[in-house]
Amino acid sequence: MSEHTAKVVWNRGDREFTYQKYSRDHEWRFDGGVVVRASASPAYMGGADCVDPEEAFVASLSACHMLTFLALCTKERLVVESYEDDAIGHLEKDADGKMAITRVTLRPNIVFSGGDLSQETLDKLHHDAHEMCFIASSVKTEITVEPV
Repeated sequence: MSEHTAKVVWNRGDREFTYQKYSRDHEWRFDGGVVVRASASPAYMGGADCVDPEEAFVASLSACHMLTFLALCTKERLVVESYEDDAIGHLEKDADGKMAITRVTLRPNIVFSGGDLSQETLDKLHHDAHEMCFIASSVKTEITVEPV
């Protein structure tokens, strides 16, 4: 079907290579020349001014849900003016005792042209978007949607 690539680049530089001192900062390089400064979470000695993998995971789920939702709206001839999501991922021990993002809550706030939709219509759109989202279908993390 399709392939999606990312190049992850890290270099030690002149820092000492011990657990406490090596830099967690690195780059994610994507097609088209986009470069994202990334690191470990600050809780794991990463750079606070960089994107960490856990944040990227949550953003990926949120963005995929949004893009699928928007596509569904166009097919239903529903015009979306804006879509904002304050998504939250929870890093905690899973059933096997491993650290994992075990839950992600999507909290989209959507403005439609012509006013709000019925709760039933909105729930169906979110359900269908979740079922069709490529990223959500790729992970075992529990994902919930709580529209604002």
